[in-house]
Amino acid sequence: MKTPPEGLPIYRVLTGPDDARFCHRVSEALALGYVLHGSPSVTFNGETVIVAQAVIWPVIQ
Repeated sequence: MKTPPEGLPIYRVLTGPDDARFCHRVSEALALGYVLHGSPSVTFNGETVIVAQAVIWPVIQ
């Protein structure tokens, strides 16, 4: 597949609380064919650990 399914962009940043739901969202993106881009970023908002992970669609040239 040359483009992401369902009209998704080739670059996405997934963010959310560091929990199983976030891990499932990243796993779903990988199952669709996205690949991780860089390391995850983690911060603390005073109550919850928040994570961000960029994923990109591999471009075949």
